[in-house]
Amino acid sequence: MLFKIKRCISRIRYKKYKGAGFECNCCGATYSRFVPDQPSRKNANAINANQVIAGYGENILCPACLSTARERLVIAILKNPVATTGKKILHFSPEKNIYAWLKKANDITTADLEPLFYTRIDGEIKKEDATNLSYPDNHFDMVIANHILEHIPDDRRAMKELFRILKPGGQAILQVPYSTTIANTQEEPGIHDPKRQSAFFGQRDHVRIYQLQDYLQRLKSCGFTVTVLSYENLSAYYKNAIQTNEVFIRIVK
Repeated sequence: MLFKIKRCISRIRYKKYKGAGFECNCCGATYSRFVPDQPSRKNANAINANQVIAGYGENILCPACLSTARERLVIAILKNPVATTGKKILHFSPEKNIYAWLKKANDITTADLEPLFYTRIDGEIKKEDATNLSYPDNHFDMVIANHILEHIPDDRRAMKELFRILKPGGQAILQVPYSTTIANTQEEPGIHDPKRQSAFFGQRDHVRIYQLQDYLQRLKSCGFTVTVLSYENLSAYYKNAIQTNEVFIRIVK
């Protein structure tokens, strides 16, 4: 209900901006500007002080459907260089618009450690621990775990599990909040203090802020081949109001 109210308000407020400019690749709506989204006061200091690319800024939410910049980036990538028809896909903590788009032509399984949060997206979502998955080796063509690893204390174990269940040549989409200005990944895997987590990491349930190069190295150490598409290389998708300055990390087994 709250989502519907928020969407209705957004459509009314941004009606004057309808037309040429940005195009949402989730619902097809076009506006000259999208809705901004900024971190809460509790989270803002960590995000701003560390210059974290974390999904905040101008033109983040589509006024018509409230899709996020991070959803639109994944869909833009998948619509072009990666074939997504008839694939066996595991989608962790499923984002509504990505799930709906992929479900049309693929065998998609959703999962989360707390599946009740996502039953409105998929009533058949499975309970799974990313560090101890129940699936056999070489099982999925693609794994999507978007903005998940920053929540997991033993992130390397989760990376190894995701590598294990992917088929050779399979792709993992594992975008995370990151910084290029900090010297090292800032983390406290054993932390259980929402106030300190907001203050240190920019969200009450995060346990780290990744330093980008360190994140890439962790993925490589678990067996993945990693290629970074810079924000400049993503210029074809600027029209979809993707996150400013965010890179896309192509991860392949």
